Amino acid sequence: MKPFKDIPLSILDLSPIREGDSAADAFRRTLDLAQHAERWGYHRYWLAEHHGMPGIASAATAVVIGHVAGGTSTIRVGAGGIMLPNHAPLVIAEQFGTLESLYPGRIDLGLGRAPGSNQLTARALRRSLHSEADEFPQQLAELRAYFKPRGDGPRVRAVPGEGLDVPIWLLGSSDFSAQLAGHLGLPFAFAGQFSPAYMQAALHLYRQCFQPSGVLDKPYAMVGLNIVAADTEQEARRLLTTHQQMHVNLIRGVPGKMPPPVDSMDGRWSPMEQASVEATLRASIVGDPETVRRQLQAFAEETQADELIVNTMIHDHAARLRSYEITAQAR
Repeated sequence: MKPFKDIPLSILDLSPIREGDSAADAFRRTLDLAQHAERWGYHRYWLAEHHGMPGIASAATAVVIGHVAGGTSTIRVGAGGIMLPNHAPLVIAEQFGTLESLYPGRIDLGLGRAPGSNQLTARALRRSLHSEADEFPQQLAELRAYFKPRGDGPRVRAVPGEGLDVPIWLLGSSDFSAQLAGHLGLPFAFAGQFSPAYMQAALHLYRQCFQPSGVLDKPYAMVGLNIVAADTEQEARRLLTTHQQMHVNLIRGVPGKMPPPVDSMDGRWSPMEQASVEATLRASIVGDPETVRRQLQAFAEETQADELIVNTMIHDHAARLRSYEITAQAR
């Protein structure tokens, strides 16, 4: 395992839309955060595909990646991830071939197999549900073929895309993508920020199944977690209530925009909702700078992560920036 100080830190952003704000406001904050992240030494800035969510603006993920890459200079920018069953692989090859052509050496393509939406929205995206998650390995193989130089590859060509080196990651929250990434020798990112129960099992399976490839000679695992950091423990706990409220709304089937924090969650959730939210957010670090430093190091050691990617859902933009600054200084 790398020394903790040498483990890259990256950011996962959903471009959250605050109550009273618009998607345009969210995109401005996303770019501002990315520019700060670049100065603070973060390695990657990934955006995630979600659809039909009033509080998430990153549905057109490739477009937002272009917005962030165009406003930064050195930080890697990518998808964490693109939900491949929602798209024709050729379209994704063209989109990310275009991004790589515009911002060479800085674009990552993380791929997931979940819809990133409900079934009704998934049907609207795909026009039918004939393309199922079980077809993901075939879709992945087709997509990878489009990036190969023209020769023995498909007769259909991705232009831009063909012959470009766009790093492909597999993302997962259970064992399927962990095993597939291992067999293919690809880097793997686990969504610990919302699926902590499967984290250790999936990471073990990935490493156990790993076969060296032309991409990697040994496993490379990035692990997601939530961090809410502030100058005091009390303030961090208060800021966390924004994320807790968002998960309660998801449980109730009424997802909304990002709410401001509250002093206490008492009376705002039932015991069952509280248990569900706390289980979902178990891979979270909440506290002051010393707490974050200590727990982040322990998390890295526990997971043996090669890289950590941090999700921070805080309503106030200045407080969100401060949280990421504290996290960057934790090494």
